[in-house]
Amino acid sequence: ALLEWDQQTKLPTAGGSYRADQITFLAGEIHRRQTAPERGELIDRVSGSQNDDVHSDAGSTIAELKRDFDKKNKKPQALVEAIARACSVGQQVWIEARKENDFQKFAPCLEEIFKLKREEADAVGYDENPYDALLDDYEPGASTSDVASVLSSLKDELVPLIQAISESPITVDDSVLYRDFPIDDQESFCLKTSEKIGFDYQRGRLDVTHHPFCTEMGPDDVRITTRFDVNFFSSAFFGILHEAGHGIYEQGLRGEYYGLAPGQYCSLGIHESQSRLWENLVGRSREFWQFFYGSAQNTFASLQNVGLDEFYAAINRVAPSLIRVEADEATYNLHIIIRFELEQELLRGDLKVAELPEAWNSRYQQYLGITPESDANGVLQDIHWSAGLVGYFPTYSLGNLYASQFFEKAEQELGNLGNMFFEGEFDPLKKWLNDNVHQHGRKYRSDQLGIKVTGQSISHDPLMRHLKGKLEAIYSL
Repeated sequence: ALLEWDQQTKLPTAGGSYRADQITFLAGEIHRRQTAPERGELIDRVSGSQNDDVHSDAGSTIAELKRDFDKKNKKPQALVEAIARACSVGQQVWIEARKENDFQKFAPCLEEIFKLKREEADAVGYDENPYDALLDDYEPGASTSDVASVLSSLKDELVPLIQAISESPITVDDSVLYRDFPIDDQESFCLKTSEKIGFDYQRGRLDVTHHPFCTEMGPDDVRITTRFDVNFFSSAFFGILHEAGHGIYEQGLRGEYYGLAPGQYCSLGIHESQSRLWENLVGRSREFWQFFYGSAQNTFASLQNVGLDEFYAAINRVAPSLIRVEADEATYNLHIIIRFELEQELLRGDLKVAELPEAWNSRYQQYLGITPESDANGVLQDIHWSAGLVGYFPTYSLGNLYASQFFEKAEQELGNLGNMFFEGEFDPLKKWLNDNVHQHGRKYRSDQLGIKVTGQSISHDPLMRHLKGKLEAIYSL
């Protein structure tokens, strides 16, 4: 993790080749140790030693160790090393290709990565869809068909809302977000706000990278990253709130169980629920800015003549856009659905890598009514495929759904959260999430955890209530 963090933040360009060697060696060595026969014998011994509930600390530890051991043993070490090397090289080539707007430079790497991921799916095994085998790494126990069904239901309600907004006579001007925002001031303001909502910088740090992410090297070493744009406020600010949400989750796990199920995150869908909750449900709320906006105006001269209502509408403007990480709450999930569909087609071989840019642009025109003017702002914008993270994208939308469900439940139990944000009180929500979500770790599957916390299965209804409640007021629908 430390080598990969360094690769994305500090590594000299010329160091890339040897870094790929280092990561390949470590990936193989870790896999060898994790699949050692004596490890399997020890797991089998403790598996038969007691009959603990699989949702208890001991029971979940044993059950998840057994599950991980069995799954990893299906992957040949040579394949694990090949994937590690291809992804280390792929990320370095992706950075160059994106800078140069040259998809052809990256295409051979992507072909190799998807070839290896097909081999991985075949090695692990699946019942119906090879995508299931890869999705399971990020959303354990989930099926492609179930995720597709959930996203389809969400899309059916999102599209009419987005259409109604596009036909509204209300026009939201977000040009106030594209003024001069000195990077040093952005960093200072972002550090202050992310610390206020609960990210502990004694146990973490912030750095700059090409594509923002959060990673951990231990229970007290959680690192978040961002990218700054001197002429765009939202990119770094909401990106940092997002990554801080991930970091708050990692810092909320039980350190004494680090590396074992009770001290590991539940799934990436649940992980994304924490980042999207702090970024959107908290960070784009009026009450959040009623507390922070005076400080923002004192920090940025370009906001001093901008009223709170104008700023609030700007950060919640709904409009089709090209960049996923900067998309508004309503259209964001359409970005995810596009990627979810394309990576399945690539994995099955129905879509060739050479055809991907055209397919990407066509899908953007079909779903969002816009076409990327370049591959850098199109098919090359995300780091995920270069890092071999096939099956990751749908967890973002699952995270949006879980975030809204958790937020509704927290409000039922804590009272009006908006009033707390207005007073600058974010700890009650953070503590509620610590107690109800974080502390369980991986003792439950995400669907089980959702039911335990909210009493309901995953649903798009809370998210749609949130979006309609906010956007119907802004756009007078």
